[in-house]
Amino acid sequence: NHYLLLHSHRLPLIPKDKQEEMFRLSCAILIVFCVLHSSVSLDLPQVALLSAGKERFWIDTLVAATVTAMYETGEVNLDLIATQAKQLSASGVSMVFVCGTTGESLSLTVPERQAIVERWVEVLSSPEGQALNLTLIVHVGTDNVESARQLAVHAASLSPTVAAIAAMPPSFFLPATVPVLVSTMQAIASAAPDLPFYYYHIPSMTNVNFAMHDFLSAAHGVITNLNGIKYTDYNLMDFAECVAFENHHYNMLSGRDEILLAALSMGADGAVGSTYNLDYMIPIYHRVMDQFRAGDMASALQAQQRAVTLVQLLQDYNQYGGANKALVNMTGLACGPPRLPQLPLSQTQYAALQKQLQLRGYLPL
Repeated sequence: NHYLLLHSHRLPLIPKDKQEEMFRLSCAILIVFCVLHSSVSLDLPQVALLSAGKERFWIDTLVAATVTAMYETGEVNLDLIATQAKQLSASGVSMVFVCGTTGESLSLTVPERQAIVERWVEVLSSPEGQALNLTLIVHVGTDNVESARQLAVHAASLSPTVAAIAAMPPSFFLPATVPVLVSTMQAIASAAPDLPFYYYHIPSMTNVNFAMHDFLSAAHGVITNLNGIKYTDYNLMDFAECVAFENHHYNMLSGRDEILLAALSMGADGAVGSTYNLDYMIPIYHRVMDQFRAGDMASALQAQQRAVTLVQLLQDYNQYGGANKALVNMTGLACGPPRLPQLPLSQTQYAALQKQLQLRGYLPL
């Protein structure tokens, strides 16, 4: 009843094409609420101890999926990266995920992506940058496996500042089966064998939508540097099976900001997301994680609802790149417009979004 009271006022506002997605989200959060308020005893400290006990690279916090700053001309703005790093560190972020979906990776050339990573490494390797304590993870996936391998080799050459790599699968010529997907990702991961590798599961963008438990079963022992999955999907049953695979062998990261709390309840270790770029949202997401791990579900749910409201505002514009960059621009970081085929918000849309954020208390009036 408490859950329905919190959310029933939003039900008539859900568009038909979003109803299945929101139904999954509602069920997931309801499951979290029921489990944590039942007689079942969850030994939450064991989750933290499990992460802490891993000797290999292990993510158990928020990772900001960074935007790629552009000039109005569409050229990449490398000069803004130092300011970007300082802002994220000051806001409480300790890890960044560069050149992913939020970073418009597939709209960038290979030389541009290499230049972006090199600039991040230059910034973080400087004495001032080292004080920021930011860990760098680089996305290397492309529609061309050989280009992805080239990016992986480049990232490895910048280790240890580059701590890990990730890759989504090709999304034009799709891997037809799980074995083909494993072979494809092994070809990419093997180009940087000494770096931890994360498979980037985002079927809404790639249309590669195999069960990730099946992927882990086939990839285990084959992709020798496979370290985990950046799981950007709503299938929490599959997610939970991945967490349980080989006694939580793989580092499982939630990639949907709006269901962070639900993913944590299913065993997520950490999270990678685009709205973790926003200085006013980072403390809210930390509150979700901290209160969940402390067993305070009511406070965690309250914080998660703030995130759900923000993501819903973002989705209302149906222009991911434009709306996302508008949110970052509103923090004072002039990251510019997205690159075609994505479009920036119009001046009217920008003003309307800013007003909504102000009215809901995200931005000052």
